[in-house]
Amino acid sequence: MSSNKILELQQIKREFVMGTETVRALKGVSFDVFAGEFVTIMGSSGSGKTTLLNILGCLDKPTSGSYLLDGVNVSGLSRNELARLRNHKIGFVFQAYNLLPRTSALENVELPLFYNPELSVQERRDRALGALQAVKLADREDHTPSQLSGGQQQRVAIARALVNQPVMILADEATGNLDTRTSYEIMALMQDLNQEGKTIVFVTHEPDIAAFSSRTVMLRDGKVVKDSKNENVRSAKEALAALPPAEDY
Repeated sequence: MSSNKILELQQIKREFVMGTETVRALKGVSFDVFAGEFVTIMGSSGSGKTTLLNILGCLDKPTSGSYLLDGVNVSGLSRNELARLRNHKIGFVFQAYNLLPRTSALENVELPLFYNPELSVQERRDRALGALQAVKLADREDHTPSQLSGGQQQRVAIARALVNQPVMILADEATGNLDTRTSYEIMALMQDLNQEGKTIVFVTHEPDIAAFSSRTVMLRDGKVVKDSKNENVRSAKEALAALPPAEDY
């Protein structure tokens, strides 16, 4: 882990006006994430997780406070600048995969690269293939999502998140739709990517998933109530090996 800060949040507040009410979704959230960290953000529904995720992902701006992404202050950016920053700096992985149904795995992974005019068709293809290789799906490049299992679809989504060589992977409940075995396979892949130096911020409400990360930030009622290093990081590969054989499921 380096001393390079990828995320810097200081006193982030986010308020929504609903009719005559003001809902304070975030009430002064502060924490940093350094390059090479694997951080989980936990909290029950209503804790402010989703609001925080939208701010981290440059999909929303805080009402007050400052957020720096890889040294760039997000609050002063226009919508176009935000979109550009998002596309270059962040790889998103969602619970619902968000793949185009009639499109091959390779083409799904290529999608973020279409916004980069400097890349030739061949370079796009090579980078997408490289990302599929990183998630061990190079042999499925021509398959559409309906020809892939849930776990394989999530791997395609992770390859798509990697293809722009972002500074951070931002995952939102990325194991939420998967059974235990497949969840652990995805977490083993995340741990491998983290070992290779990728910074990962993983939003989850499942403690067994958070145990695979090196640090957990716990939200409650829009505030950070705990921010702790995980002393005993579980190995997802070992957890996978310890599961009963698949036919017993």
